[in-house]
Amino acid sequence: MARDLGTKYICFKCGTKFYDLKKPVPSCPKCGADQREAPVAKPQTLRQQRAAAAKEAEEAEVPVPETEEEDEEDEKEEAADDE
Repeated sequence: MARDLGTKYICFKCGTKFYDLKKPVPSCPKCGADQREAPVAKPQTLRQQRAAAAKEAEEAEVPVPETEEEDEEDEKEEAADDE
């Protein structure tokens, strides 16, 4: 029969998974951080979520092509190295 170990936490500082064992102060056994002091993330609006998704998609699609000038410079450097 399984015992109730209390609430399960993932420490916001070190990432350790632990149960609070029904103690009044849920503190991490590894680093001692009080889990009640965890920062609360602000919820994003739908507009912010769409803007972030569009920006990520845009950055992923745009490869930076080499220009012809860079290619010519590389060829000149290689020719100079061969001499």
